[in-house]
Amino acid sequence: MADGRELESLQAALAKEGAPWQAGITSVSELPQSEKQRLLGVPLPEGKTEADIEREIEANRSAMRALAATAVGAPAAMDWRNVGGGNYVTAVKNQGGCGSCVAFGVLAAMESRLRVQRGSPGLAVDFSEAQLFYCHARAEGRNCGNGWWPDKALNALRDKGVTDEAHYPYTAADQNCSGLVAGWENFVLKISTYDTLSNNDGAMKEFIATNGPIVACLYVYNDFFNYTGGVYRHVSGALAGGHCVCIVGYNDAGGYWIAKNSWGTGWGEAGFFRIAYGECGIGSYGGAYGVTRVLESGWLYSKKVIGLWANNADRNAWVYLSGSEGNLGWRRLAYDSDNVTLDMLTQLSTAKAFNRPVNLYQDNGVIREIYIL
Repeated sequence: MADGRELESLQAALAKEGAPWQAGITSVSELPQSEKQRLLGVPLPEGKTEADIEREIEANRSAMRALAATAVGAPAAMDWRNVGGGNYVTAVKNQGGCGSCVAFGVLAAMESRLRVQRGSPGLAVDFSEAQLFYCHARAEGRNCGNGWWPDKALNALRDKGVTDEAHYPYTAADQNCSGLVAGWENFVLKISTYDTLSNNDGAMKEFIATNGPIVACLYVYNDFFNYTGGVYRHVSGALAGGHCVCIVGYNDAGGYWIAKNSWGTGWGEAGFFRIAYGECGIGSYGGAYGVTRVLESGWLYSKKVIGLWANNADRNAWVYLSGSEGNLGWRRLAYDSDNVTLDMLTQLSTAKAFNRPVNLYQDNGVIREIYIL
């Protein structure tokens, strides 16, 4: 358990630095050090000393200071928690005493990407961190004690997909993929691909501004567990480990990223935090990644045809759909043969012309069946 004198020492160090952020007792700060480290789940680089890591962090800070002073083609500020009055960021979760942060950070980005893709900030979406970590990560020899890497998790989402929370609820304990609920196979979504983003050329900000939140890693020092608000910069304490989070926005005027953590709402700014550009290797250590598209499967009921699009390329036709939950966006029509594509375009054109709803079946984002109601 943390010593009250340690907190006083940290607060004194912050005061000396001009109080860039606030420290206090949080939902995780009083845990034993061994349990704090279980909250971290990105393995530290092999063969590097803490001094090596510090040099890398300082180089990253310098590069990000230079970047913040130049235009990179992205807005000066972005926060997906409030875009046009809509919140595209799903609720803060709690990974508990398991080094599963990669699953939480990656799926937070995927959940937001689906909301952005649909143009639906209120979309109910909750993917299963349990399946991603206790099934897919476990198949690679990973567990609560040794963590994982975000690119490996994204590969699993691309190749295998993930079900929703209802079909494998999360609990913080190693499991042998034992919690899947019957019928989970009918609720699996995949991603098409993902982008690997450089921290020091503006790619992270550009992707966030255009596509939505991203996943990134950072080094965590012991003072981070006491963070309660402000723009975090490492002030004191030893290196505790590596961590994965979801970056939901940024602010050039303040020089910081806005990130969603997975330690519950009793830590930080109701579970979120702000961190200075380049601090703690965020985005450079362990990489930063953006989900380009979520591939959806299953039936879509009572949807309205808003638009149709095709070009001269063979069988390249798309439909724009909306429903009671908001816009679903563009979906490609099946391209198995000219006749299939033409028949679907004819049906959808009829539905649009007479304002009739349609039921559609999609397989990884491709429309395979259509029924006009």
